Parts: sequence; C-alpha cells; structure tokens
Amino acid sequence: MSYYIIIRGPLGIGKSTVARNLAKILDGEYISIDDVLAENSLDQVDENEGGIPVKNFIKGNELVLPKIKDYLDTGKIVIIDGNFYHQEQIEHFAEHLKYSHHVFTLKAHLEVCILRDKGRKNSYGQDAATAVHGMVNKFDYGTVVDTENKDVEQTVKEIVGHLC
Repeated sequence: MSYYIIIRGPLGIGKSTVARNLAKILDGEYISIDDVLAENSLDQVDENEGGIPVKNFIKGNELVLPKIKDYLDTGKIVIIDGNFYHQEQIEHFAEHLKYSHHVFTLKAHLEVCILRDKGRKNSYGQDAATAVHGMVNKFDYGTVVDTENKDVEQTVKEIVGHLC
C-alpha cells in the first residue's frame, strides 16, 4: 500500500537523517524539500516574512508533485523532509495527494538543534537555527516525536511504531 510521510522540524533536528533511514527501512523514496528549494532558487529568505515565503514552498511542492504521484501510483512509499514551518505547505500536499499520509513533527530544545547544526559539514549558524526553530514551533502537526535524548535509530523506531 502506498502512502507518504512528511518529516518536519527545525534546523539541526535530524530530519534528513531520519527520513533517509526511514526510506531504507520501508523501501521508500526520499525527497528533500530543502534540496528542491535550493536547486530552483526558491530558498531565498524574505526579511519581511522572517523566512522563506510560503509561495516559494508551494512552488517547491508543485515541482515535486508529479514525481511523488508517480511513486505513489506504482505502490511506493514516499518520505518527504523539510522544515514545513508554513502549515499551508503541508495542507497543499494533502489537497493534491489523495493518498494516505502521516506527518511527524520532530522536537528538541533550541540548544540541542544549535549544537547538532554546529556538528554539520555545512552549518547554517546559530541565527538561522534560532529563527527556524521559532517558526517550526509555532504549531504542531501530526504526531510529535521528542528527539531530545534519542539517537536516530530510536527516533526511526518510534516513527515506525506509529505506522503499524
């Protein structure tokens, strides 16, 4: 049975690592919204909005919808990761993908996200981590998973437990 999973959360939370591991375990397809935005120059921050505008995220969605539909139509599971700090972006997928889906919001304290971001090869920095953390945490959506004292394997195991 095909369905899609959205993994959302702040910068440095481990979304991409968790999503890639889920894709391996579930024999699914992985899509990074951050990569789609960057590849299409849609990742430009609008200072008036305090982040990337929702219209850019919707354009990103539109770019990947055909690929996601193709995967789902062939019975694949699709795992999508991104910050998803605009609720409209999640709802846009739900409106255009008439498949079963799950949304998981990954949580950790800001300090943890900043520390994890510092450990990356290409760190976004404390200011970006702080800003995105604030935007993502304005609302919860789907199932909330606390990653604070969990490694990737434990987080993935908890998510898979919710899928059964």
